[in-house]
Amino acid sequence: MLSAALSTAGRSIFVLGALVCTVNTCEGMASYTLTPTTEGMQLKTPQGKIVFEYKTKIPANLQSPSAAYFDPVNTPSGERVSNAAPDDHPWHRGIFLGILNSEFRTPVDTSKLPPNHLVGAFNVKRADFWAWGLYAPRDNRIIKNRDIQLINANEKHAELEIRNDWLVDGQKMVEETDNVAVAEVDHVYVIDLTYRIAPVVDFVLSQTAFGGFAFQAQKYGDSYYSNASGKVDLPSPHYSLPDSDWPSEPWYDYCIKLKSDGKLVGVAVLDHPMNPPTRWHNVLWMVNPCITSFGPLTIHPDQPLILRYRVVVHDGVTPTDLLQKLSVEWRGMKKEPFTDRQGKGEQN
Repeated sequence: MLSAALSTAGRSIFVLGALVCTVNTCEGMASYTLTPTTEGMQLKTPQGKIVFEYKTKIPANLQSPSAAYFDPVNTPSGERVSNAAPDDHPWHRGIFLGILNSEFRTPVDTSKLPPNHLVGAFNVKRADFWAWGLYAPRDNRIIKNRDIQLINANEKHAELEIRNDWLVDGQKMVEETDNVAVAEVDHVYVIDLTYRIAPVVDFVLSQTAFGGFAFQAQKYGDSYYSNASGKVDLPSPHYSLPDSDWPSEPWYDYCIKLKSDGKLVGVAVLDHPMNPPTRWHNVLWMVNPCITSFGPLTIHPDQPLILRYRVVVHDGVTPTDLLQKLSVEWRGMKKEPFTDRQGKGEQN
C-alpha cells in the first residue's frame, strides 16, 4: 500500500548540500535524489529518471512575478505532462498554488485615535498571486522560495519540504510550508502535497470561479477529462461564473494524445475531504479544484489553512480502477496535524 510506503519511513533530516542531495538506505541501495539546476531543483528516481523540477527562479518566457512551481512534471516513461507559460496564458505554471483575488487586512493602530473611534478598522492590501492581474494587482506580489530540502528518501519514496514567503511590496504577508511525498506505484507517479498557508494578518479570499491549487497540463493534442463515471461531457466553466464550475468529485483526470509523438499521457488530481468545499474549474488544459467557488474564505493568523492534494501522473488512458483505489486510500487516511520541522503543529 502507498500509505505504508509513505508513512513508515523514519523522520531523519537530511540537509540539502551545495551540489547534490542523495539519501541512501542502510543497505547502500540507490535512492531518490534532489539535484540543483540553473532554475531550481530536480527530483530523480533511483534509476535517474526526472519526476519533476521545482522552479525557484523565473524562466524568461514566464509572465509571472513568481516562480515556486513544479515543471516539468513527467510520466514514468519520461513524457512531460505539465506545461508552463502556455501561449494563451503565459502566467500559468505547471503545478502551482496561487490565490487569484484577495486582500490582507491589517488592523489600524487605535492608540492615538480619539475615544469615539471606530472599532475593527483595518488597512487593506489587495493581491493576486495567481498572476493574472485582472481582479487584483499582481505587480510586487511575489511568492519567493526560501528553502527546499530532501528530508527523507530511499529506493521506494522521497519526502521534501518547501518553504516560500508571499510578499506584497517587499513585506512578508504569508509563510507557506509544503510537505511533498513521492512514490512510484503500479507504473504511475503519486505525488502527495500538503500546503500550510499561514498569514501574518487576516487573509480574505474573494469568491472566484478559479484559483488556488492547479495543474496546468499540455495543450497540443486531442484531450479529454474524466472521473470515476467515465469521460466528462459538461460545458466548459467560465472564469467569471463560479456556479459554472464542475461538481465536487473525489477526483478528475485529464488525458492528452501528444501531437509531438502521438503518446497518450495524463494527470489526475485527487481532492481530500479535509479541504474546504470545492468545485472544479477544469478548462484550458488545466485541472483546478477551486476552494473559493462556493464563496469567500478568510484565513486567520492563528488558524493557518491546510490544503491536501494527491497528484497521479500516468502514461496511457485514464487508469480508473487504480485512481479509485488511490482516492479511497487518500480520502481515508487519518491525516495527522500538520507539523513542520520547527515543531509548528496546525490542522484545519
